[in-house]
Amino acid sequence: MRKAIFIIFLAIITFDLWAQSESSSAFSYNQGAVYQYSGSLTGTGQLKIRTYIWGQVRNPGLYIIPDDTDLLTLISSAGGPTENAKLTKIRIIRSTTEGEKVIWVDLKEYLKTGQAELIPILKPGDTIIVSGSTYYAFTKAVNWLSQIAVILSVYIAISNVSK
Repeated sequence: MRKAIFIIFLAIITFDLWAQSESSSAFSYNQGAVYQYSGSLTGTGQLKIRTYIWGQVRNPGLYIIPDDTDLLTLISSAGGPTENAKLTKIRIIRSTTEGEKVIWVDLKEYLKTGQAELIPILKPGDTIIVSGSTYYAFTKAVNWLSQIAVILSVYIAISNVSK
């Protein structure tokens, strides 16, 4: 009987922890992230392209942007990087006739030097991934281990009660 109670309790805690981690995912999309560009300041129309930005930005998602938009502008449109963003290794995944191409961008170097050529112009269908820092990965691992420790301590407490 005590084992059945423990298993039910363990299942409830596991489900609760899973639900909490799913709701705080770094890839939860903001519906306000998609905007429509209606033209330039001169009144002429401009081609719009679809790009995607995922990861450690405030508002990840699909963006419809002018065809001459650069990476810095897109990251800024997405609310900027989070405090967990790794700015030294931003990936742009681009489809080419030869297949998928990965372009690595060091935004931190741009912030140091101000060299505009370090910031690429985006192409249709580009997917930008702003990864988390090592510290972010470490905190996620520690959080997971602490959840396991809680489950184990509950198991030990129930085992001691049954003696």
